[in-house]
Amino acid sequence: MHDLRRQALESGKTLSRKARSRQSSAPSSRGASAANSRAHSRVASRQASDNEDDNLSDETSWSVNSIDDLLASEDLAAPTDAWIQDLGDRIQLIIDRKRSSGQGREETLAAYNYILMAHYTRDEIAGQVSQLYPAIARSLKGGSEKETLLALKAISLTVITVPSDTIYDDMERPLKNIISDSESPAVKAAAVHTLGTLVSFGGAAEGEIEEVMEFLLEIVESDGENVDAYDAADVVMAAEEEWGFLATQLDDLEPQTHDAMEAFVEQLSSSDTNVAVAAGENIALLYEKAAAPADDESDSEEEDVDDAGDPKAGKRYDVYWKEKELVEQLEHLAKISGRSISKKERKTLHTNFSDILHSVENPSHGPRYNSAIDQESGKRYGSRLAVRLHRTGEMRIDKWWKMHRLHALRRILQGGFIVHYEKNEVVFESLPIMMSR
Repeated sequence: MHDLRRQALESGKTLSRKARSRQSSAPSSRGASAANSRAHSRVASRQASDNEDDNLSDETSWSVNSIDDLLASEDLAAPTDAWIQDLGDRIQLIIDRKRSSGQGREETLAAYNYILMAHYTRDEIAGQVSQLYPAIARSLKGGSEKETLLALKAISLTVITVPSDTIYDDMERPLKNIISDSESPAVKAAAVHTLGTLVSFGGAAEGEIEEVMEFLLEIVESDGENVDAYDAADVVMAAEEEWGFLATQLDDLEPQTHDAMEAFVEQLSSSDTNVAVAAGENIALLYEKAAAPADDESDSEEEDVDDAGDPKAGKRYDVYWKEKELVEQLEHLAKISGRSISKKERKTLHTNFSDILHSVENPSHGPRYNSAIDQESGKRYGSRLAVRLHRTGEMRIDKWWKMHRLHALRRILQGGFIVHYEKNEVVFESLPIMMSR
């Protein structure tokens, strides 16, 4: 498996209409919470959609606290295994908290997270996860906002490095309590992302995946109100993003489709660009799932295509009962203009909703689909979105499920995505094999 991976490699919402209709009756304290939430930076995964050459570079900034610059500036003169000793020291400091200060715990967790992103550390930490999880979990209670955010990140990085069959059961309730009870929108959003990671790699059964998706959808439907995060765009967007990631792990989304479509169509009217785009990407995924066979996660060359080389579209069930109105709304977003939104926001809306609209009308077509026909082959160019890694490899992101998984993995791993794609089996198996250019 490692040889195969190496060979492959080497060849940030305000109000929806529903929320605005409730605003006049909302307590005044929520107005202050909303103002605070808008001050937080938006998750930068949406930035990838703005890339003009339709490629997602490994240098793209996927997080406000990206480690890309740190990875690029590692001390090359240091012994190659110096990080192993450093990691061992950090683990002991995490486990033994007796004489640690809040600032010391923040520094230790930050260093631990950096090492787990920059290196594949399964062998180094596998024997200590039973002590690490309860020790990290103590930083979720009563510490500073920064310590809590770092602890949530540490849990995500630990479970994606050493997948577990049981940790979801242990951590589900504490994470949901943080999502509901924390006074910080940033902490709530981070806990939502950590919950999605634990569901994916921490031993959740299919029924538990569906339960968490329902919980996330309730956050979206209520504009965050059900977790005391009314009008907190980062929390709503996190719920949308993790719902989409978990949806890629279910073969059949028909039972979830009706309620999900109602919620995501409502969020298309959000005045926050990122919330609207995240909703639109989930809508595109739902249409893709409804049109595709249940096992559409293979890259088989034996694809049923039409004369132009496009996959033949199918339809297993209806997605939305007001499709004409949906198409009109998507067309509006794909062409929106006016002074009420910035030039950057207009570009983001135009680029993303042109893709989403095209996939709603042609569910077998993925992101960045180019309908122009290659004169030599007589086939359409198709999806033109790809991830370039190490300058010699390229991964085609020609399906929405691939886009959702890529976004989720890059949120967790940031600048360490390449290292984990090459060495971490669960990351490699989540995405298609790299194709050389």
